[in-house]
Amino acid sequence: MSETPTLHRSLTVRSVVLFGLAYMTPLIVLGTFGVVADLTRGSVPTAYLLALTAMAFTAFSYGRMASAFPVAGSAYTYASRTIDSRFGFLVGWVVLLDYFFLPMVIWLLGGTYLQAQFPSTPFWVWIVGFVVITTVLNILGIQVADKANYLLMVFQFLVIALFVLLSLRHVLDVGGSAGWFSTTPFVNPATTVAGISAGAALAAYSFLGFDAVTTLTEEAVDPRRTMPRAILLITMIGGGVFVLVGYVAQLVHPGSAFHDPDSAVFEIVTTIAGDAVASVFLAGLVVAQFASGLAAQASGSRLLYAMGRDAVLPRRAFGYLHPRFRTPAINIVLTGAIGFVAVFLDVSTSTSFINFGAFVAFTAVNLSVIALFLRRRRAGHRSAPLPYAVIPAIGALIDLWLLINLDPAALMLGSSWLVAGVAVLACRTRLFRRPAPEATTAEDPENTANGGDTART
Repeated sequence: MSETPTLHRSLTVRSVVLFGLAYMTPLIVLGTFGVVADLTRGSVPTAYLLALTAMAFTAFSYGRMASAFPVAGSAYTYASRTIDSRFGFLVGWVVLLDYFFLPMVIWLLGGTYLQAQFPSTPFWVWIVGFVVITTVLNILGIQVADKANYLLMVFQFLVIALFVLLSLRHVLDVGGSAGWFSTTPFVNPATTVAGISAGAALAAYSFLGFDAVTTLTEEAVDPRRTMPRAILLITMIGGGVFVLVGYVAQLVHPGSAFHDPDSAVFEIVTTIAGDAVASVFLAGLVVAQFASGLAAQASGSRLLYAMGRDAVLPRRAFGYLHPRFRTPAINIVLTGAIGFVAVFLDVSTSTSFINFGAFVAFTAVNLSVIALFLRRRRAGHRSAPLPYAVIPAIGALIDLWLLINLDPAALMLGSSWLVAGVAVLACRTRLFRRPAPEATTAEDPENTANGGDTART
């Protein structure tokens, strides 16, 4: 009898951090700069600082849960094991909005950039190119995707460094080195608390990605140590880049007046380097979207694999691993196929699916840490209240605040999807009288032996 294929542990802290940063796409700060500047009235770095503070609480909770349950599945697995399998099913169902559709949105953004530069080429050509190349790389294996992702991230950070240096040179030419140090990008006469809050809510979307790497837990070396470190590093590095780039861009262009907020980055690049260099930044944005799509598709396919392995979704299809490449090939192809829908959608419509799922997941993970804390106390284990109760409680409140402040269209679409999930769950559990399929894995014997309660303090 042939051995059942399993996921291959090969990812180090560096690899996981690069995947998370690719998913997060540090260059997205330039793509959304004009919109955030408009909301904050020229205080972009302040919005990102507030968002970073908010996300740090949730990132800490993700690290705790990844250490306690080093298996694929992310928020779905954590909620199932600590709270209730039915609640976990609903969390996983809602999170599918994020993981299923985010690669599509990423490819849609990349296609939009290229379409603007090459209007004579049909839009669908760019989408097909993104989907096919990314899908092939992910099917070939996480190690192949890891190597490709490393090269793509190096290029992306080179573009970011070039932007920062050109911006500082421009400020030096205009006002001298003293102009490098100013509080105006953080606070100016037009800054308001409401504006910063609105900007932070939007800026928080740029952090989506630190959580997604938990779906790669079963492919990480020593996951109990690797995943918590990687999650916090992703959040801090990504947030630091957002604040730095927002600061220097705001130095170059104080205030929030742009001809077109959606393409503000090209207006700033023209100011600091001229039209010729704008093509370099276009290449950087396209590469960033490709790297992000690579990481997003890899993460989404692992979530589907975890739910398929647990028979929450049909096991034969979703729980399948390719015997040679040891990747969830069917799930990878499925997420790629959904990407083709980008041809018929715009960015605002497609992102409405994502935001609801992301903040539901964040809230659920914080609640899962609190549930784990209470279970351990009932079992006679002493855990420190600060990391297991106080920090996740603050994180949950912040995430709920972000959730209820989403666009009404996002709330409507997300709620409709949730209602559909409740209906599916009712059918699977005979009107909630039976538990949903449990999240289990043969690769986590310590947690299995201890009832899933082995978080380290």
